[in-house]
Amino acid sequence: MAHLNFLTTVPRLYQHLTEEYSKETNNYVIKHKVNGKYVGITYDQFKEETDSFAFGLASLGIKKDDKIAIISENRPEWVYSDMAILSLGAIDVPLYPSLTSESVEFILNNSESKGIIVSTKFQLNKVMKVRDKCKYLKFIILLNEKDFDDKNKDLMTFTKVQELGKTYSKSHSSLLKDNLTNIKPDDVCTIIYTSGTTGEPKGVVLTHDNILSNVQAALDCFPIGSTDVFLSFLPLCHIFERMAGYYTAFSAKCTVCYAESIETVAQNLVEIKPTIMTTVPRLFERIHSKIIKNVESQPEKKQKIFYWAMDAGKRYKEAQKKGKIPLTLSLQYKLADKLVYKKLQEKTGGNLRFFISGGAALPRALGEFFEAIGIIIVEGYGLTESSPVISANRVDDYKFGSVGKPFPGVEVKIASDGEILAKGPNIMQGYYKNKKETEATVKDGWLYTGDIGVFDADGFLLITDRKKHLFKTSAGKYIAPNPIESMFLASKYIDQFVLIGDRRMFLTALIVPDFEAVKEYADARKIPYDKVEDLVRDEEIYKMLDKEMDQFQKKLANYERVRKFVLLDRPFTIESGEITPKLSVKRKFVEERYKDLIEQMYQSLDKSVPIN
Repeated sequence: MAHLNFLTTVPRLYQHLTEEYSKETNNYVIKHKVNGKYVGITYDQFKEETDSFAFGLASLGIKKDDKIAIISENRPEWVYSDMAILSLGAIDVPLYPSLTSESVEFILNNSESKGIIVSTKFQLNKVMKVRDKCKYLKFIILLNEKDFDDKNKDLMTFTKVQELGKTYSKSHSSLLKDNLTNIKPDDVCTIIYTSGTTGEPKGVVLTHDNILSNVQAALDCFPIGSTDVFLSFLPLCHIFERMAGYYTAFSAKCTVCYAESIETVAQNLVEIKPTIMTTVPRLFERIHSKIIKNVESQPEKKQKIFYWAMDAGKRYKEAQKKGKIPLTLSLQYKLADKLVYKKLQEKTGGNLRFFISGGAALPRALGEFFEAIGIIIVEGYGLTESSPVISANRVDDYKFGSVGKPFPGVEVKIASDGEILAKGPNIMQGYYKNKKETEATVKDGWLYTGDIGVFDADGFLLITDRKKHLFKTSAGKYIAPNPIESMFLASKYIDQFVLIGDRRMFLTALIVPDFEAVKEYADARKIPYDKVEDLVRDEEIYKMLDKEMDQFQKKLANYERVRKFVLLDRPFTIESGEITPKLSVKRKFVEERYKDLIEQMYQSLDKSVPIN
């Protein structure tokens, strides 16, 4: 694809869309649920909503390089806010709706945000809790009108700001047009905060060119066009959804439809019938789990047909890659398609061309399962620091277990210690007000990813390990384990604590209790035991520790909370190889040694009942 001239800054992309397609009343840029039905927003409506909000922000004194934070679930106002802020040459700071008040306070102060846009009363309460400690914050804009309280002098509704904008635009009509020439590709577009190894968020500074170079590469790699419909459910504050399911989709003149929530995705798939969807492995885990549970509840005959069809599908796809499909296999595949695959495809709406998966590793078995039923998943790899894509599989050139080949314009090399390094126009400027971390992460233009990998003989990148001790759940959330572990170690009943959760759906833990404290607790309550092994299998001890941990977890975001744990009957030692002489846990070694226990935790339905 030729280079798209409007992909130099986000305001130029916005101008192109709203001017080029303004008269197309049947084409929708966005669809969202209103009173239980999907409603479309035209390019004209999009421009009117966004421009009036941009002028409103300008009337409040917002100018080039000012920062405005957004904490909201996916909805049209998120997009209006983003485009409006960037049209002024200002910088937006997107926040995860799941963040705690403490994290919101840190980010607002660190980014020096002058305003924050919040969606609901729930999000507003988080801000109000820390309002007095946010020294740069001048105003709060609320999206949900019904939650408005006029006693709060700093609070305005989104609509009120738009009204101010309509008045302000009469005397400053050329403001947004003049800004187009003032906003340059290497100006800062956004600051996105990610968890650091210490748990303190780091602000990733991305320019317009960083993100839009990645958008152009995505358009070069994937067959995306104006007839495509996206279903969007990943948070827009996540760079993967923002780049792929928002800017890329808009650039190709696609319609983006917002799912109501992760819980309604299955229903929304059938309603919207999307052709493309960006997602994380967690969705495939859920769909696969639902399919298998449904199959196992069926009569034995139907189960046999399903597993026969799955086997036929896998063999057919393998033969297809080799370029030679036996006639018998071809006939089997057609029959399996009619009996099984078509019914499963209908659960995704029936029009899906492909899924783009990112944010975490896609298990090979999941990729092969969906491929067998005729649904292609192309997996990519990247970081917030790389805007985000470094490499990706293509629809016509993919290999499960790999993260594909480098994106156009992105160089990838493997350092002497195996670390993956990336260089290109998509690499961040650095971490906001954090020179030390920036210099440790970007050296001579190369981004040190913290991941270990190799290229195979066909040029596909394989990630083999993680160098830095950051978890990434299968929902794509980064989690720093050390601060969470340290927090639990403050309990008098816990001696050693190892968090588990990398590439998993939720967090679990291996706990070595403080045996003396636990014995005292048991003695005081006349819990019978002969040896330590009896205590770590006692249900009452588990219930006590469960309550203890709940007290510690109150300040954690939902995705940082430990859902299940198991008690061990002996400590980790240097002699056993589980910890280093510096007393650091060897995570990989521990996870390997206790892999059966860990798997039991993820398969068990109980939260904290002893696992034998």
